[in-house]
Amino acid sequence: MNFSRLMLGTVQFGLNYGIANSAGQPDYDKSRDIIGAAFESGINCLDTAAAYGNSEEVIGKALHELGIADKVSVISKIPPVNGRSRREAEKFIVASILNSMSNLGKEFLDGCLFHREEDVKYMDLLLKARDNGLIKKAGISIDSDAFLGRVLDSGAECVQLPFNILDRRFTSSGFIRKAKSREMSIFCRSIYLQGLLLMQEDKIPESLRVVIPVRRKLESLAAGKGMEPSELYMRLVVSRKEIDSLVTGVDSLDQLQKNVQMFGKGPLDDETVSSIENIVPEFAEEIVRPCRWGEK
Repeated sequence: MNFSRLMLGTVQFGLNYGIANSAGQPDYDKSRDIIGAAFESGINCLDTAAAYGNSEEVIGKALHELGIADKVSVISKIPPVNGRSRREAEKFIVASILNSMSNLGKEFLDGCLFHREEDVKYMDLLLKARDNGLIKKAGISIDSDAFLGRVLDSGAECVQLPFNILDRRFTSSGFIRKAKSREMSIFCRSIYLQGLLLMQEDKIPESLRVVIPVRRKLESLAAGKGMEPSELYMRLVVSRKEIDSLVTGVDSLDQLQKNVQMFGKGPLDDETVSSIENIVPEFAEEIVRPCRWGEK
């Protein structure tokens, strides 16, 4: 099964997630309805992880209740291997995959990624699990430039990474281009920078307020083009043809429907993309990497 270009992120189904999330974790019925509506909208792939609370269990139950378990792909992630020996690492990886399969009610995982980039050294063990039929595609989630060379040479088939209107680290470094030359699929997450791009100005933490002047210029640009800022942010990512799938999480049907509508409008025109590039500077990692928010 080919993965749809728009994927549904599901961390919200298992955890309270996102700096701008005021609604909290949706209950099971809402989560199931979102999954069903996403499928009806053409989304055939869900992104989850063992670390996302009870997200896998919610997905598994919902897919079977909706009768679409064999029509929707699921990509999950392995928790940090934490420096285990290779023998123990293999046991840990297989056990994680089997547990995810059980939670999801699936006979295999359509995709499985290491959740931490440091675990790229175990990629051969994940590829072995693929060869043994436990997963269909092996890959890794990355967040920095620390392991890019090793990822490129690892044999990974797919890479998930952050990309948004403020964070262009993996395009400017040439990593995405190099990964595509190795026929890796690229999955993009954090298109709204975990909500920072959308939250009210007065709610933005002091350490991140440097983005406000840039956000205002982008909002002005969007208004001049007759669109909401969120549409500008999403369609910039859609404009990157080398990105195979966009992972977007929602906590309501309204958010899902809005995302599907904006996605359907397609790429931005070249003039708008050029204007964005002239507005947005290179931000420090402390701004564009949420794991570093709060650092002094």
